[in-house]
Amino acid sequence: QVILVESGGGLVQAGGSLRLACAAFGGTFSTYVMGWFRQAPGKEREFVAAITWSGRSTYYADSVKGRFTISRDNAKNTVYLQMNSLKPEDTAVYYCAARPFTYATNHHEYDYWGRGTQVTVSS
Repeated sequence: QVILVESGGGLVQAGGSLRLACAAFGGTFSTYVMGWFRQAPGKEREFVAAITWSGRSTYYADSVKGRFTISRDNAKNTVYLQMNSLKPEDTAVYYCAARPFTYATNHHEYDYWGRGTQVTVSS
């Protein structure tokens, strides 16, 4: 059982930055692929970014490439999402997720989820 707890959401103006963090409790964090997803009202949950267990490989949705950076600290059992140049369309609840070993972009393939943190970008 892995428990994930997100933090760092909030209200920011367009063009601003936020850094999300997701702390993991239980399980073996260093063996999990970690992903960030988001869900806006009335929309499906969508992939944002993922990072392999070693941190050597990262993957991004086209909509956030060049603006968001995913990273992890296995010593702290924490994954981060640095979000720069935020746009109003980035407004959503952001979720942290974990799955063992292999990378995936489909949210159905992730086994563990946090409760989410709200990010609101004003224009």
